[in-house]
Amino acid sequence: MIKIENLSKVFRTSEVETIALNDVSLEIADKEFVSIMGPSGCGKSTLLNILGLLDNPTSGHYYLSGKDVGGLKERERTNVRKGNIGFVFQSFNLIDELNVVENVELPLTYLHISARERKQRVADILSRMGISHRAKHYPQQLSGGQQQRVAIARAVVSNPELILADEPTGNLDSKNGKEVMQLLSDLNSSGTTIVMVTHSQRDAGYASRIINLFDGQIVSSISEM
Repeated sequence: MIKIENLSKVFRTSEVETIALNDVSLEIADKEFVSIMGPSGCGKSTLLNILGLLDNPTSGHYYLSGKDVGGLKERERTNVRKGNIGFVFQSFNLIDELNVVENVELPLTYLHISARERKQRVADILSRMGISHRAKHYPQQLSGGQQQRVAIARAVVSNPELILADEPTGNLDSKNGKEVMQLLSDLNSSGTTIVMVTHSQRDAGYASRIINLFDGQIVSSISEM
């Protein structure tokens, strides 16, 4: 699924050069659930952004499903993202002016899926996420846990092969956080590859492998029993 080789990311200004990732090599198998941990500033989010094709590495290679995507132009990266990658963020990133159905439907619209199929897919995923009863509500009418369920529904409605989650429980209380992590675990059990950045040891425990970063380098990769 994912293979990165000798990948580095350097941010430069006229006065400062910051090495965010330093010669990182990593493989993530199809249907694996990987948690990435480490202190603030260690390169976790930078790595996730590159995996999500939101940014390119300064050097090295990134292969997604066998294709070298690390050097793609923005338009090419966008095309790959649309059908292959779903994102779940700490801040939910829902559109306030759209109701639940419209938020979840949005990726399918970009993929030019027919209205009939969009309706069916959205209904199915809302049922799976346990929020069908909130279909016509707007984000501001939902609890934090419900908003994150909508965000997950939006991320998976296009059946992506990869889900990238950045602190998905960071704005949730313990109960809602546990429910969201169980949803991600269930998605992984059904065949979706998940890569998650988290500070939470509890959340990381849902993964099959925990990768620890420090100063832009992988310092350990531990498979959970």
